[in-house]
Amino acid sequence: MSQILIIDDEPQMCDLLVRLAVQNGHEAVFAQSLRDGVKLAEDGRVDLVFLDIYMPDGNGLEFLDRIQSIPSSPEVIIMTGMTSADGAELAIRSGAWDYVEKGSPISVFNLAMLRALDHHNEKRSQSASARLKLDGLVGSTRAFRRCLEDLKRAADCEANTLIVSETGTGKELFARAVHDNSARAEKSFVVVDCAALPEQLVESALFGHRHGAFTGASKTRDGMVKQADGGTLFLDEVGELPLPIQKAFLRVLQERRFRPLGSANEESSDFRLLAATNRDLSQMVERGEFREDLLYRLRGLTISLPSLRERVDDIEAVARYHTERICRRRGDKAKTLSSEFLALLCKYSWPGNIRELVNALEHAIAAAGTRPELFPQHLPTDLRAHLARSRFESTSAARGLPGSMRIPTIEAEVPLSTLTEYRESAVIASECAYLRSLVTRHGMNLGEACKVSGLSRSRLYALLKKHHLARPS
Repeated sequence: MSQILIIDDEPQMCDLLVRLAVQNGHEAVFAQSLRDGVKLAEDGRVDLVFLDIYMPDGNGLEFLDRIQSIPSSPEVIIMTGMTSADGAELAIRSGAWDYVEKGSPISVFNLAMLRALDHHNEKRSQSASARLKLDGLVGSTRAFRRCLEDLKRAADCEANTLIVSETGTGKELFARAVHDNSARAEKSFVVVDCAALPEQLVESALFGHRHGAFTGASKTRDGMVKQADGGTLFLDEVGELPLPIQKAFLRVLQERRFRPLGSANEESSDFRLLAATNRDLSQMVERGEFREDLLYRLRGLTISLPSLRERVDDIEAVARYHTERICRRRGDKAKTLSSEFLALLCKYSWPGNIRELVNALEHAIAAAGTRPELFPQHLPTDLRAHLARSRFESTSAARGLPGSMRIPTIEAEVPLSTLTEYRESAVIASECAYLRSLVTRHGMNLGEACKVSGLSRSRLYALLKKHHLARPS
């Protein structure tokens, strides 16, 4: 017996779906507001939610992630009385199981319910028995758990899999985890960094060569395709593959056969392919930069990794994991993270994602030396200055003060740093704002800019360089 929740402001719709659930042997409750519905979902175990988009107290899609984040991780079927292609696409991309129009026959609701519950029960049984090897992969947010479900699905099959995300999110770690949890785990995991291969050597690196095949080929070498025989071949940054190699590799994917340079005979390789990219391959296809047929071959399955700013609640766990790992590698005693340090990490947007976070932690641990606890002042100056500027600008905008009169304030929930640290951040932000205004007003007149600011030319240039601002003409 499953637990079904209906969130809809129409009494007739609630009654219809409750009766449908009971007829199928399930229990059902309903709520006629998003607030009450979310409370019911969070207070009990729910397997399936019928969720209306247009509710009196908000848009149901805005609560989708919150509902899916509850411990039972229910499936969600989106309902609406208004046909919306954008809404349908957004619902599916946000992780909803299905999207049903309210005017549909009852059989459509019944089929969607049965399939969603079958999927949920299968997922729950697999989750209970699964013991994934996740070396270096840390997180518990809904977005991260969804990626682990995709990882498990990819590991259980042999389909070509494309991992897409921004740079620095851990695409290679996910690829390695797919391999480590697959039937090929005991065989080779061969990484090809497509962005680092010189164009003239790509074919040799992938397919190998025979002695004397070209100048400098002093001995026969197996290519990476052959090295991955029986195991997994991972093409990192696959969007960087030159077009001629894309054509050649397409045939290798189809036939699992290739010809080394300088050889008269073809060889075979039984490899499983994983690929990753931070580029939009569909747009590259439109521009003629990537083969459409190869793209179709690559994405038998697709794993989309969220950026770090999309999983803020995981930042603390990720930071603690890597801090411990870095200290262990350095032979240092374990360091603790102060609440102020963690608060600052969670406020930063991390454009470089986990890779940038790890680099910041490396800097902080080195800066802390033998001190046992990390504080904000141990973080890189550029990161702290960026946060100080962001806080200064948001506070100034809220106060509506002119640029030269804006004074930063500290929100009540933000942990206090030392006075020296706060003063330093405020000075950096103010200095940058002043220079930006100076260049804007007097950028075409260097003499006037120096006269107004009271700075020498060399000092003005040095400050502009420090804050990455353009020099005046």
